[in-house]
Amino acid sequence: MPETKETNQTTRSWMDSVIRRDEVDRYLQNGKDFIDEDEISCHLNNSRNPEKQQIRQIIQKSLAVERLEPEEAAALLQVEDPELWEEMYAAAGEVKRRVYDNRIVTFAPLYCSNYCVNNCSYCGFRKDNKTEKRRRLNPEEVRKETEVLAGLGHKRLIVVYGEHPLSDVDYIEESIRAVYDVEVPTRRGTGSIRRVNVNAAPLSIDKLRRLHEVGIGTFQVFQETYHKPTYARVHPSGIKADYRWRLYALHRAMEAGVDDVGAGALFGLYDWKFEVMGLLYHAMDLERCFGGIGPHTISFPRLNPASGAELSQHVPYPVDDQTLKKIVTVLRLSVPYTGLILTAREPAKLRRELIPVGVTQTDASTRIGIGAYNGEGNQEIDRQQFLLGDTRSLSEVIREFADMGLITSFCTAGYRCGRTGEKIMNLLKTGREGKFCKLNAVLTFREWLDDFADEETRTAGERVIGKEILEIENDPHFHDGNLLPLFRDYYNRLASGERDLYV
Repeated sequence: MPETKETNQTTRSWMDSVIRRDEVDRYLQNGKDFIDEDEISCHLNNSRNPEKQQIRQIIQKSLAVERLEPEEAAALLQVEDPELWEEMYAAAGEVKRRVYDNRIVTFAPLYCSNYCVNNCSYCGFRKDNKTEKRRRLNPEEVRKETEVLAGLGHKRLIVVYGEHPLSDVDYIEESIRAVYDVEVPTRRGTGSIRRVNVNAAPLSIDKLRRLHEVGIGTFQVFQETYHKPTYARVHPSGIKADYRWRLYALHRAMEAGVDDVGAGALFGLYDWKFEVMGLLYHAMDLERCFGGIGPHTISFPRLNPASGAELSQHVPYPVDDQTLKKIVTVLRLSVPYTGLILTAREPAKLRRELIPVGVTQTDASTRIGIGAYNGEGNQEIDRQQFLLGDTRSLSEVIREFADMGLITSFCTAGYRCGRTGEKIMNLLKTGREGKFCKLNAVLTFREWLDDFADEETRTAGERVIGKEILEIENDPHFHDGNLLPLFRDYYNRLASGERDLYV
């Protein structure tokens, strides 16, 4: 869409209508938001050189799947002893197993539009990046992209949009419907996307209700940085320059009925310890406002190079691989009930190291160019928001997970059975959700192996399924009630060609 005086005026008018101040002020306490920089700095300063016994007591609280308080998380962040960090890595892995078992969920991103009114200094989509090739997929193009992904066996997508009148709620709703409309042939029937998550700009409550009605899964908005002076500096103009409008995006989503929300920070913009604390405070305030319900997921991407975004080429606060492992570990211990998302920004070798300390979701076969799944220039930097570190196929990633002893889950059962919001939080905190997830991971993996796997991946996957079924058969939990007979029945029916059976 070429810029003209008329389109500029239309865009300006749209921008002026987006922010609704009353939908921020209602969540404030005494006129203040939940990020108190002095308080966070005080916690970090007061926690220097923590005692080993103190850290071990905090670890025990995490192992009981209790969310940590700020002073406890700050103490973990200030650990310097390498031996203590090893204990924390091990504990984080154990927390993950207690809550989520040994499954890992896969998904794919689908970038629908890169038009944007914002000028984020680290992003290739920023308004003033004249080298960026702007494009918005039409519904048929969305379907074609989805056909490729469903044809690989994906069941979850996250659809991604820039902030612009061309990708407002009408377009988001239309593109989600297009994704859900797709069915593709498989070896044993048809495949489709069963859950569409959304990564989009903050929306008002009435618009979020529309997305809830169309059937979105998680609504994901990253604050990018919780440090207010840094936020103002890296977001110089556009709607995104309003810190609090973005800060309370997830609150509005929860109020609109979208009870699965995803928080995140872009590590590298400011001090990593401060950002981890900001994510914890975000979880705490969601719990305060919504009856103990915190974020369903937390993401922790690192700042990657992006064309036309100079800041991304000179990261202000670089985060090395070892530090990223510490970030994942402290997040897992601090908010033990939440899913942690590791993306294909990171290279395969690092992803192998990070998954055991707490990661529960990751993408695979990722392309982030607009129209890239149909071969339209995925590697062209001027079509992408940033550069990827891992572009392996879904089959390759699943095979590696199987070799690591992990089962890939394509489950979307919880969302369709109503295990969301308060219900899933209670189940996660008691470890019961992991039991349902284990059954559904086996069922959905059985389906994927039969419908999509190549021979090498199928062989690796059969080993994992055999191990998982043995654990299920020997777990007393599944011998109470009808769970085990139901699982056996569904498994046999899937092997005979039925599809989409879940507990």
